Amino acid sequence: MQNAHEIILRILTDYLSSSDETIFGDAFFEPLARMASGAKVADGAGMDFIIESEKKITAVALKSGPNPFNSSAKKRQSQELQAARNRLFKTQKQFDAVLGHAYGRQNTKPTTERIYRDSSGQAFWKEITGDPDFYLKILRLMRDAPLEHRKEYLASHDAAINRFTAEFVIDYCFSDGTIDWEKLVKFVSEEKKEGKKIPGNKQ
Repeated sequence: MQNAHEIILRILTDYLSSSDETIFGDAFFEPLARMASGAKVADGAGMDFIIESEKKITAVALKSGPNPFNSSAKKRQSQELQAARNRLFKTQKQFDAVLGHAYGRQNTKPTTERIYRDSSGQAFWKEITGDPDFYLKILRLMRDAPLEHRKEYLASHDAAINRFTAEFVIDYCFSDGTIDWEKLVKFVSEEKKEGKKIPGNKQ
């Protein structure tokens, strides 16, 4: 890329894509799943909520999509759910650890490497609500709500692009408008030394 606008647009798009997953999981899907299932908030690490019946405890860690982890994160998730299982052993109830995904088709069983099973999309929502159409009802309930906020969002988005592009040109472009890649790479990758200000870093 040699266009400052394209670089800023790519960075912002990647950032928003990542943050959207977190926002949907924490602020939308998790509260919805908890209310729809009658679950209670979990009081330990590795779980978002617990569904408890007379003979069974289902501990759910809910994520937006089906690929939230790398290998080390999967191991940590399994360890946290195992710790929860140990804490709840005194209840003498069956412990079912679930990594739930609000969308997708990943549905797996526990393995020797992880204590939890995956439950995704329709299967997940059906499991916690008993309604096979619940995953579609979520969409129907939202209806046009996202579109109502789109105009305001686009105005803020475009203003941010313009603002960041202007700052980028000042900090990382030569006087003729071409990108000073060496200065940009130093900002991204140079080892920070005590008392030395990294080029373009205003902090």
